[in-house]
Amino acid sequence: MDNGLFIVVTIFVVNILYVTIYTVRLLLTMKGYRYLAALSSVFEMIIYVVALSLVLDNLNNIANVLAYAIGFGVGVIVGMKIEERIALGYITVNVITKEYNLDLPNQIRDLGYGVTSWIASGRDGERMMLEILTQRKNERKLYKQIIEIDNGAFIVSSEPKQIHGGFWIKQVRK
Repeated sequence: MDNGLFIVVTIFVVNILYVTIYTVRLLLTMKGYRYLAALSSVFEMIIYVVALSLVLDNLNNIANVLAYAIGFGVGVIVGMKIEERIALGYITVNVITKEYNLDLPNQIRDLGYGVTSWIASGRDGERMMLEILTQRKNERKLYKQIIEIDNGAFIVSSEPKQIHGGFWIKQVRK
């Protein structure tokens, strides 16, 4: 590999590493993992300085700038994929059933989830409203399980900031 191609590939790979760490660090910060975010920022800055200096020392080649920019975009995607895999935190899943079904909360409880349910009124009559708290890593599995039980259910999820009491006696980190 000649020196020019080596620099382009190095810039590309180093920037993927930098932006991946940056993206994960940003998400860690938002989830309240302060110390882990701070530690990752040290590595982030070391990699950033290396990548930027490689580009600035070699601005005469447009391929270096393109490698930096494309590496940045790929790094965002890689960082988001990593965060999806580790799935930090909890989600609250709200379910509105298509039809009123008294057994649905128990079926979901039997799967190991904490469920609060109540009767709700929809445009076409009574519905069952459920609120389920679970770890984010279980989100897809829970959606699939709900759909298997009630294919017409309306499902929406959100991330709570704090949890106190109830089925889960934990606080989600700020």
